[in-house]
Amino acid sequence: MMSCQTLLPLLKQFLPELINLRRHLHAHPELSGNEHRTAALIAGELRSYGWSVQEAIGRTGVVAEFGNMHGPLVGLRVDMDALPVEEKTDLEFASKFQGIMHACGHDLHTCIGLGVARLVAQKELTSAGIRLLFQPAEEIAAGARWMKKDGALEGLDALFGVHVLPELSVGKIGVRSGSLTAAAGELEIEVIGETGHGARPHQALDAIWIAAKIVTGLQEAISRRLDALNPVVISFGRIEGGQAFNVIADHVRLLGTVRCLDMSLHQSLPNWIEETVQAIASSFGAEAMVNYRCIAPPVYNDPELTNLLEESALALLGKENVLRLETPSLGAEDFAELLQDVRGSMFRLGVAGEKGCAPLHNGQFCPDEKSLEVGIKVLVDTLFSWIEKHSDLCSK
Repeated sequence: MMSCQTLLPLLKQFLPELINLRRHLHAHPELSGNEHRTAALIAGELRSYGWSVQEAIGRTGVVAEFGNMHGPLVGLRVDMDALPVEEKTDLEFASKFQGIMHACGHDLHTCIGLGVARLVAQKELTSAGIRLLFQPAEEIAAGARWMKKDGALEGLDALFGVHVLPELSVGKIGVRSGSLTAAAGELEIEVIGETGHGARPHQALDAIWIAAKIVTGLQEAISRRLDALNPVVISFGRIEGGQAFNVIADHVRLLGTVRCLDMSLHQSLPNWIEETVQAIASSFGAEAMVNYRCIAPPVYNDPELTNLLEESALALLGKENVLRLETPSLGAEDFAELLQDVRGSMFRLGVAGEKGCAPLHNGQFCPDEKSLEVGIKVLVDTLFSWIEKHSDLCSK
């Protein structure tokens, strides 16, 4: 029987090296699509472990393979990119680049993937193979499509993933079958008014005022026009408009995001938003243009694969440390793009230390590094369990 239990002493031995590597990545973050140094470091590490490595898969992505690639094939995907966030942690290994930070735990994910690779390389896999996907550009929801286009999923029978969760204590994980994350879209609204003197707004068509009406009007419409049992979140993160303090703006651009758990509702939202925005703008005599782009579908965790992962986690961590998540997250994750082509499951990794942990995408985000060992153990055991099960099926 394959298990990671016999490999745990080795994990303890190289864990300090892995933590130092994580700190190096944290200090040298790279934004989506620019993970060149990160990818080169990953490729070098993987080759030193004995894996077959391909670089520039999905632009800056890395794919590594080990074992019998003609048998059943299971994969693990981890992401690599950082965020345009100013770090405020005061860590000795804080980001060396102003305005760029690993504020979503992708440095941890990367090192979990490398830890898995180093342990797996200690086993002789003759009946099946494992493929690791080190994905770029998750934060802009592009990297998964890039890697798919370059064939990273070809031949895969199953795919696992992991994402840190600041609300969970280190040592614990969260699992959920079915919907884990929301569908997400990018929303752009342009409001066209008419310029005029700031002292005589009645002679103009104030695009800023109308844009404000659209922002608040959409929120009000959600609460009164849509079913509250199918939550929808629309948040605007950027507003642009105006030329001078005393001139009425004739053009405002709003950029925001839309989140929804129900896929059928998500597909109808672009038309609903268009109608709502046009109704508000026209009521004040303005014009509006609405552009909507689907970013990612929901992450759907395959029940069978989720149960397999949960069983491994229960054996390793104990019942008290494996939580079934009651509700999905309204966050988005482009792991969902990969699950359009292959069955998979993603779990949540607890990273909150004794003093807790700041939220994701926050400049004070500081996960507990003890989570590295937990993530590696759960994933290695899950991969071995999958291989054992499917090797037995192939031999019958």
